[in-house]
Amino acid sequence: MKYTTSFTSSIKDIDSSQWQALARDAGPFLQYPFLAAMEACHCVGPETGWQPHHLRVCDGDKLVAVMPGYLKEDSYGEYVFDHGWAHAYDQHGLNYYPKWISAVPFTPVTGNRLLISPEYEERDILQVAVPALKALSEQGCSSSHILFSPYQNSKSWYEQGFARRYSVQFQWYNYGYQTFSDFTATLTSRKRKALRKSREKLEQAGVSLTRITGDALTSEHIEFFIRCYQQTYLKRSGHTGYLTPAFFRQIFSSMASNVLLVVAAQEQEPVASALFFYDDNGLYGRYWGAMKEVDGLHFETCYNQGIAFAVEHGIPLFNPGTQGEHKILRGFEPTWCVSLHKLYDADFQHAVEQFLQQETPQIARYFQQAATVLPFNEAMQTTLKTTSTAVVTPDAATTKKRNDNEV
Repeated sequence: MKYTTSFTSSIKDIDSSQWQALARDAGPFLQYPFLAAMEACHCVGPETGWQPHHLRVCDGDKLVAVMPGYLKEDSYGEYVFDHGWAHAYDQHGLNYYPKWISAVPFTPVTGNRLLISPEYEERDILQVAVPALKALSEQGCSSSHILFSPYQNSKSWYEQGFARRYSVQFQWYNYGYQTFSDFTATLTSRKRKALRKSREKLEQAGVSLTRITGDALTSEHIEFFIRCYQQTYLKRSGHTGYLTPAFFRQIFSSMASNVLLVVAAQEQEPVASALFFYDDNGLYGRYWGAMKEVDGLHFETCYNQGIAFAVEHGIPLFNPGTQGEHKILRGFEPTWCVSLHKLYDADFQHAVEQFLQQETPQIARYFQQAATVLPFNEAMQTTLKTTSTAVVTPDAATTKKRNDNEV
Protein backbone atom coordinates (compact mmCIF):
# COMPACT_ATOMS: atom_id res chain seq x y z
CA MET A 1 0.00 0.00 0.00
CA LYS A 2 1.26 3.46 -0.89
CA TYR A 3 -0.09 6.19 1.36
CA THR A 4 -0.20 9.89 0.60
CA THR A 5 -0.76 12.74 3.02
CA SER A 6 -2.08 16.25 2.57
CA PHE A 7 -3.49 19.13 4.62
CA THR A 8 -6.63 21.11 3.96
CA SER A 9 -7.71 24.49 5.30
CA SER A 10 -11.39 23.54 5.39
CA ILE A 11 -13.32 20.46 6.40
CA LYS A 12 -15.54 21.19 3.40
CA ASP A 13 -12.77 19.76 1.22
CA ILE A 14 -13.45 16.35 2.78
CA ASP A 15 -16.53 14.36 1.90
CA SER A 16 -18.84 14.33 4.93
CA SER A 17 -19.83 10.68 4.54
CA GLN A 18 -16.17 9.62 4.38
CA TRP A 19 -15.37 11.64 7.52
CA GLN A 20 -18.38 10.22 9.33
CA ALA A 21 -17.33 6.67 8.51
CA LEU A 22 -13.98 7.33 10.20
CA ALA A 23 -15.54 9.16 13.18
CA ARG A 24 -18.27 6.61 13.86
CA ASP A 25 -17.23 5.90 17.46
CA ALA A 26 -15.22 9.06 18.12
CA GLY A 27 -17.79 10.95 20.21
CA PRO A 28 -20.03 13.91 19.34
CA PHE A 29 -17.27 16.52 19.04
CA LEU A 30 -15.37 14.76 16.25
CA GLN A 31 -18.49 14.40 14.12
CA TYR A 32 -18.49 16.25 10.83
CA PRO A 33 -21.54 18.45 11.69
CA PHE A 34 -19.86 19.78 14.84
CA LEU A 35 -16.53 20.70 13.24
CA ALA A 36 -18.19 21.95 10.07
CA ALA A 37 -20.42 24.26 12.11
CA MET A 38 -17.31 25.64 13.83
CA GLU A 39 -15.95 26.67 10.43
CA ALA A 40 -19.17 27.74 8.73
CA CYS A 41 -20.20 29.93 11.66
CA HIS A 42 -16.78 31.59 12.07
CA CYS A 43 -15.88 30.17 15.48
CA VAL A 44 -12.60 29.15 13.85
CA GLY A 45 -10.75 30.76 10.98
CA PRO A 46 -7.98 33.29 10.30
CA GLU A 47 -9.41 35.94 12.65
CA THR A 48 -9.92 33.61 15.61
CA GLY A 49 -6.46 32.15 16.23
CA TRP A 50 -7.73 28.74 15.02
CA GLN A 51 -6.87 28.25 11.34
CA PRO A 52 -8.13 24.84 10.17
CA HIS A 53 -5.32 22.63 8.87
CA HIS A 54 -6.68 19.08 8.86
CA LEU A 55 -4.48 16.10 7.98
CA ARG A 56 -5.68 13.57 5.42
CA VAL A 57 -4.15 10.15 4.74
CA CYS A 58 -5.15 8.36 1.55
CA ASP A 59 -4.50 4.92 0.15
CA GLY A 60 -4.73 5.71 -3.52
CA ASP A 61 -8.04 7.51 -3.95
CA LYS A 62 -9.43 6.17 -0.70
CA LEU A 63 -9.47 8.35 2.43
CA VAL A 64 -8.26 6.04 5.22
CA ALA A 65 -7.49 8.47 8.06
CA VAL A 66 -8.10 12.06 9.11
CA MET A 67 -6.84 14.18 11.95
CA PRO A 68 -8.58 17.46 12.80
CA GLY A 69 -5.90 20.11 13.14
CA TYR A 70 -5.35 23.84 13.46
CA LEU A 71 -2.51 26.29 13.01
CA LYS A 72 -2.34 28.47 16.10
CA GLU A 73 -0.88 31.93 16.57
CA ASP A 74 -1.60 31.87 20.31
CA SER A 75 -2.49 29.35 23.01
CA TYR A 76 -6.02 30.43 23.89
CA GLY A 77 -8.97 28.07 24.04
CA GLU A 78 -6.85 24.93 24.37
CA TYR A 79 -7.00 24.16 28.14
CA VAL A 80 -3.46 22.74 28.05
CA PHE A 81 -1.26 25.61 29.10
CA ASP A 82 2.04 26.08 27.30
CA HIS A 83 2.55 29.82 27.71
CA GLY A 84 5.78 29.12 29.59
CA TRP A 85 7.14 27.20 26.63
CA ALA A 86 6.24 30.07 24.30
CA HIS A 87 7.97 32.52 26.65
CA ALA A 88 11.12 30.39 26.64
CA TYR A 89 11.20 30.42 22.84
CA ASP A 90 10.80 34.19 22.86
CA GLN A 91 13.65 34.62 25.32
CA HIS A 92 15.90 32.72 22.93
CA GLY A 93 14.84 34.79 19.94
CA LEU A 94 12.81 31.97 18.39
CA ASN A 95 9.21 31.79 17.24
CA TYR A 96 6.92 29.40 19.07
CA TYR A 97 4.00 30.38 16.87
CA PRO A 98 2.65 29.18 14.58
CA LYS A 99 2.25 25.73 16.06
CA TRP A 100 -0.01 22.90 14.90
CA ILE A 101 -2.46 21.27 17.26
CA SER A 102 -4.95 18.46 16.93
CA ALA A 103 -7.86 19.30 19.19
CA VAL A 104 -11.52 20.25 19.25
CA PRO A 105 -11.58 24.05 19.64
CA PHE A 106 -12.75 25.26 23.06
CA THR A 107 -13.65 21.67 24.01
CA PRO A 108 -11.41 19.93 26.56
CA VAL A 109 -12.91 16.45 26.14
CA THR A 110 -10.77 13.36 25.68
CA GLY A 111 -11.22 11.50 22.40
CA ASN A 112 -9.37 9.94 19.50
CA ARG A 113 -7.68 12.52 17.31
CA LEU A 114 -6.33 10.25 14.57
CA LEU A 115 -9.45 8.71 13.04
CA ILE A 116 -8.56 5.56 11.10
CA SER A 117 -10.56 3.18 8.94
CA PRO A 118 -10.95 -0.15 10.78
CA GLU A 119 -9.38 -1.89 7.79
CA TYR A 120 -6.03 -0.20 8.50
CA GLU A 121 -3.47 -0.46 11.27
CA GLU A 122 -2.54 2.53 13.41
CA ARG A 123 1.16 1.74 13.23
CA ASP A 124 1.06 1.93 9.41
CA ILE A 125 -0.81 5.23 9.39
CA LEU A 126 1.60 6.72 11.95
CA GLN A 127 4.51 5.91 9.66
CA VAL A 128 3.24 8.56 7.25
CA ALA A 129 1.32 10.86 9.60
CA VAL A 130 4.28 11.66 11.86
CA PRO A 131 6.61 12.69 8.97
CA ALA A 132 3.78 14.80 7.52
CA LEU A 133 3.52 16.68 10.81
CA LYS A 134 7.29 17.08 11.04
CA ALA A 135 7.31 18.57 7.54
CA LEU A 136 5.23 21.45 8.93
CA SER A 137 8.44 22.65 10.59
CA GLU A 138 9.74 23.51 7.12
CA GLN A 139 6.78 25.88 6.83
CA GLY A 140 7.65 27.63 10.10
CA CYS A 141 5.73 25.54 12.64
CA SER A 142 7.67 25.11 15.85
CA SER A 143 5.81 22.06 17.09
CA SER A 144 2.90 19.63 16.93
CA HIS A 145 0.53 19.00 19.84
CA ILE A 146 -2.23 16.44 20.31
CA LEU A 147 -4.58 17.52 23.07
CA PHE A 148 -6.84 15.34 25.23
CA SER A 149 -5.83 12.06 23.66
CA PRO A 150 -7.00 8.78 25.24
CA TYR A 151 -4.29 7.26 27.39
CA GLN A 152 -4.38 3.98 25.46
CA ASN A 153 -3.66 5.85 22.21
CA SER A 154 -0.83 7.93 23.65
CA LYS A 155 1.70 5.09 23.77
CA SER A 156 2.01 4.92 19.98
CA TRP A 157 2.68 8.65 19.74
CA TYR A 158 5.12 8.45 22.66
CA GLU A 159 7.07 5.81 20.77
CA GLN A 160 7.20 8.24 17.83
CA GLY A 161 8.99 10.82 20.00
CA PHE A 162 6.07 12.80 21.40
CA ALA A 163 6.27 13.72 25.09
CA ARG A 164 3.27 12.86 27.27
CA ARG A 165 1.82 15.46 29.61
CA TYR A 166 -0.78 14.58 32.23
CA SER A 167 -3.59 16.56 33.79
CA VAL A 168 -6.65 15.66 35.87
CA GLN A 169 -10.35 16.05 35.19
CA PHE A 170 -13.32 14.76 37.15
CA GLN A 171 -15.88 12.34 35.70
CA TRP A 172 -18.94 10.55 37.00
CA TYR A 173 -19.17 6.84 36.30
CA ASN A 174 -22.35 4.82 36.03
CA TYR A 175 -21.98 1.68 38.15
CA GLY A 176 -25.16 0.11 36.84
CA TYR A 177 -27.55 2.52 38.58
CA GLN A 178 -31.23 2.07 37.73
CA THR A 179 -32.43 5.30 39.37
CA PHE A 180 -30.96 8.54 40.64
CA SER A 181 -31.72 7.28 44.15
CA ASP A 182 -29.47 4.28 43.50
CA PHE A 183 -26.64 6.74 42.97
CA THR A 184 -27.41 8.88 46.03
CA ALA A 185 -27.55 5.71 48.13
CA THR A 186 -23.79 5.30 47.53
CA LEU A 187 -23.04 8.67 49.18
CA THR A 188 -22.31 9.20 52.84
CA SER A 189 -25.36 10.11 54.93
CA ARG A 190 -23.99 13.63 55.34
CA LYS A 191 -23.74 14.15 51.58
CA ARG A 192 -27.20 12.67 50.98
CA LYS A 193 -28.67 15.05 53.53
CA ALA A 194 -26.90 18.06 51.97
CA LEU A 195 -28.14 17.08 48.50
CA ARG A 196 -31.70 16.63 49.72
CA LYS A 197 -31.68 20.01 51.48
CA SER A 198 -30.31 21.75 48.38
CA ARG A 199 -33.04 20.30 46.18
CA GLU A 200 -35.75 21.12 48.74
CA LYS A 201 -34.49 24.71 48.88
CA LEU A 202 -34.82 25.03 45.11
CA GLU A 203 -38.31 23.58 45.21
CA GLN A 204 -39.32 26.05 47.92
CA ALA A 205 -37.96 28.85 45.73
CA GLY A 206 -40.34 27.79 42.98
CA VAL A 207 -37.62 26.32 40.74
CA SER A 208 -38.42 23.53 38.30
CA LEU A 209 -36.11 21.87 35.76
CA THR A 210 -36.83 20.33 32.38
CA ARG A 211 -34.57 18.11 30.26
CA ILE A 212 -35.16 18.60 26.53
CA THR A 213 -33.78 16.59 23.60
CA GLY A 214 -34.30 15.98 19.90
CA ASP A 215 -37.48 17.18 18.25
CA ALA A 216 -38.70 18.72 21.52
CA LEU A 217 -36.10 21.49 21.16
CA THR A 218 -37.74 24.67 19.87
CA SER A 219 -36.36 27.94 18.58
CA GLU A 220 -37.43 29.55 21.87
CA HIS A 221 -35.29 27.07 23.82
CA ILE A 222 -32.34 27.77 21.55
CA GLU A 223 -32.57 31.54 21.73
CA PHE A 224 -32.93 31.47 25.52
CA PHE A 225 -29.85 29.26 25.84
CA ILE A 226 -27.85 31.64 23.62
CA ARG A 227 -28.76 34.55 25.90
CA CYS A 228 -27.66 32.52 28.93
CA TYR A 229 -24.38 31.56 27.27
CA GLN A 230 -23.60 35.14 26.32
CA GLN A 231 -24.54 36.39 29.79
CA THR A 232 -21.96 34.07 31.37
CA TYR A 233 -19.16 35.39 29.18
CA LEU A 234 -20.22 39.00 29.63
CA LYS A 235 -19.91 38.58 33.40
CA ARG A 236 -16.55 36.82 33.28
CA SER A 237 -14.76 38.31 30.31
CA GLY A 238 -16.67 41.27 28.97
CA HIS A 239 -17.44 39.60 25.62
CA THR A 240 -20.24 37.35 24.40
CA GLY A 241 -18.25 34.13 24.02
CA TYR A 242 -16.11 32.30 21.49
CA LEU A 243 -19.00 30.45 19.90
CA THR A 244 -21.41 32.40 17.75
CA PRO A 245 -25.22 32.29 17.89
CA ALA A 246 -25.17 30.88 14.36
CA PHE A 247 -23.07 27.95 15.59
CA PHE A 248 -25.55 27.02 18.28
CA ARG A 249 -28.50 27.35 15.93
CA GLN A 250 -26.80 25.09 13.41
CA ILE A 251 -25.81 22.33 15.83
CA PHE A 252 -29.22 22.37 17.51
CA SER A 253 -30.53 21.52 14.05
CA SER A 254 -27.84 19.22 12.65
CA MET A 255 -27.06 17.40 15.92
CA ALA A 256 -30.41 17.40 17.70
CA SER A 257 -30.10 13.69 18.50
CA ASN A 258 -26.85 14.39 20.37
CA VAL A 259 -28.03 17.46 22.30
CA LEU A 260 -29.49 17.71 25.79
CA LEU A 261 -30.69 21.08 27.03
CA VAL A 262 -31.62 21.54 30.68
CA VAL A 263 -33.80 24.59 31.31
CA ALA A 264 -34.46 25.91 34.82
CA ALA A 265 -37.53 28.02 35.50
CA GLN A 266 -38.64 29.94 38.56
CA GLU A 267 -42.38 30.38 38.88
CA GLN A 268 -42.56 29.15 35.26
CA GLU A 269 -40.21 31.90 34.03
CA PRO A 270 -36.95 30.54 32.46
CA VAL A 271 -33.93 31.69 34.47
CA ALA A 272 -31.03 29.39 33.47
CA SER A 273 -29.99 26.67 31.05
CA ALA A 274 -27.17 24.21 30.43
CA LEU A 275 -26.10 22.51 27.20
CA PHE A 276 -24.85 18.92 27.07
CA PHE A 277 -23.84 16.61 24.23
CA TYR A 278 -24.19 12.86 24.42
CA ASP A 279 -24.02 9.54 22.61
CA ASP A 280 -24.18 5.93 23.75
CA ASN A 281 -20.69 6.17 25.27
CA GLY A 282 -20.78 9.41 27.22
CA LEU A 283 -22.53 12.59 28.34
CA TYR A 284 -20.58 15.84 28.18
CA GLY A 285 -21.54 19.05 29.94
CA ARG A 286 -20.39 22.06 27.95
CA TYR A 287 -22.02 25.46 28.59
CA TRP A 288 -24.19 27.05 31.25
CA GLY A 289 -25.66 30.44 31.91
CA ALA A 290 -28.17 32.09 34.23
CA MET A 291 -30.20 35.25 33.90
CA LYS A 292 -30.79 35.26 37.65
CA GLU A 293 -28.77 34.11 40.65
CA VAL A 294 -30.46 31.31 42.61
CA ASP A 295 -28.56 29.52 45.35
CA GLY A 296 -27.71 25.94 44.38
CA LEU A 297 -29.11 26.23 40.86
CA HIS A 298 -25.79 25.75 39.07
CA PHE A 299 -25.05 22.45 40.81
CA GLU A 300 -28.54 21.10 40.20
CA THR A 301 -28.68 22.14 36.55
CA CYS A 302 -25.16 21.18 35.50
CA TYR A 303 -24.43 18.13 37.68
CA ASN A 304 -27.49 16.47 39.24
CA GLN A 305 -29.59 16.74 36.09
CA GLY A 306 -26.74 15.34 34.02
CA ILE A 307 -26.32 12.39 36.38
CA ALA A 308 -30.06 11.71 36.30
CA PHE A 309 -30.07 11.78 32.49
CA ALA A 310 -27.09 9.42 32.30
CA VAL A 311 -28.78 6.98 34.67
CA GLU A 312 -32.06 7.05 32.75
CA HIS A 313 -30.31 6.40 29.43
CA GLY A 314 -27.70 3.93 30.64
CA ILE A 315 -24.82 6.21 29.64
CA PRO A 316 -21.57 4.92 31.20
CA LEU A 317 -19.84 8.21 32.03
CA PHE A 318 -20.55 11.90 32.46
CA ASN A 319 -17.83 14.48 31.88
CA PRO A 320 -19.15 17.78 33.32
CA GLY A 321 -16.36 20.00 31.93
CA THR A 322 -12.89 21.00 32.97
CA GLN A 323 -11.61 22.40 36.28
CA GLY A 324 -13.19 22.40 39.70
CA GLU A 325 -12.38 20.33 42.76
CA HIS A 326 -15.94 21.09 43.90
CA LYS A 327 -17.04 18.32 41.54
CA ILE A 328 -15.38 15.68 43.77
CA LEU A 329 -17.89 16.12 46.58
CA ARG A 330 -20.73 15.55 44.12
CA GLY A 331 -19.50 12.12 43.06
CA PHE A 332 -17.14 12.96 40.21
CA GLU A 333 -13.96 10.89 40.34
CA PRO A 334 -10.49 12.04 39.23
CA THR A 335 -9.44 10.72 35.84
CA TRP A 336 -6.31 11.21 33.79
CA CYS A 337 -6.07 13.40 30.70
CA VAL A 338 -3.14 13.09 28.33
CA SER A 339 -1.68 15.51 25.80
CA LEU A 340 1.24 14.83 23.46
CA HIS A 341 3.90 17.29 22.40
CA LYS A 342 6.67 17.32 19.82
CA LEU A 343 8.88 20.42 19.56
CA TYR A 344 11.04 20.34 16.46
CA ASP A 345 13.98 22.05 18.13
CA ALA A 346 15.80 19.14 19.78
CA ASP A 347 17.10 21.19 22.71
CA PHE A 348 13.64 22.53 23.54
CA GLN A 349 12.10 19.07 23.19
CA HIS A 350 14.63 17.73 25.67
CA ALA A 351 13.91 20.62 28.05
CA VAL A 352 10.16 19.97 27.86
CA GLU A 353 10.66 16.28 28.58
CA GLN A 354 12.73 17.15 31.65
CA PHE A 355 10.02 19.57 32.78
CA LEU A 356 7.35 16.90 32.37
CA GLN A 357 9.46 14.40 34.27
CA GLN A 358 9.33 16.81 37.23
CA GLU A 359 5.68 17.78 36.73
CA THR A 360 4.21 14.28 36.47
CA PRO A 361 4.81 13.23 40.13
CA GLN A 362 3.16 16.45 41.29
CA ILE A 363 0.10 15.74 39.16
CA ALA A 364 0.05 12.16 40.44
CA ARG A 365 0.02 13.39 44.04
CA TYR A 366 -2.87 15.73 43.25
CA PHE A 367 -4.75 12.82 41.70
CA GLN A 368 -4.23 10.65 44.77
CA GLN A 369 -5.29 13.44 47.12
CA ALA A 370 -8.49 13.98 45.12
CA ALA A 371 -9.26 10.27 45.26
CA THR A 372 -9.12 10.29 49.07
CA VAL A 373 -11.98 12.81 49.51
CA LEU A 374 -14.66 11.20 47.37
CA PRO A 375 -18.10 11.42 49.03
CA PHE A 376 -18.96 7.73 48.87
CA ASN A 377 -19.93 5.55 51.80
CA GLU A 378 -17.84 2.64 53.00
CA ALA A 379 -19.61 0.05 50.86
CA MET A 380 -19.08 2.10 47.69
CA GLN A 381 -15.46 2.79 48.58
CA THR A 382 -14.95 -0.98 48.71
CA THR A 383 -16.65 -1.37 45.33
CA LEU A 384 -14.40 1.29 43.79
CA LYS A 385 -11.32 -0.61 44.88
CA THR A 386 -12.42 -3.63 42.88
CA THR A 387 -14.10 -1.93 39.90
CA SER A 388 -12.03 -0.83 36.92
CA THR A 389 -12.80 2.65 35.54
CA ALA A 390 -10.97 4.83 33.03
CA VAL A 391 -8.27 5.68 35.59
CA VAL A 392 -4.73 4.81 34.54
CA THR A 393 -1.61 5.75 36.48
CA PRO A 394 0.96 7.74 34.47
CA ASP A 395 4.03 5.70 33.70
CA ALA A 396 6.58 8.14 35.13
CA ALA A 397 9.21 5.39 35.23
CA THR A 398 8.97 4.94 31.46
CA THR A 399 9.42 8.67 30.93
CA LYS A 400 12.49 8.75 33.15
CA LYS A 401 14.07 5.72 31.44
CA ARG A 402 13.63 7.26 28.02
CA ASN A 403 15.13 10.56 29.14
CA ASP A 404 18.08 8.81 30.73
CA ASN A 405 18.71 6.90 27.52
CA GLU A 406 18.70 10.12 25.51
CA VAL A 407 21.21 11.72 27.86
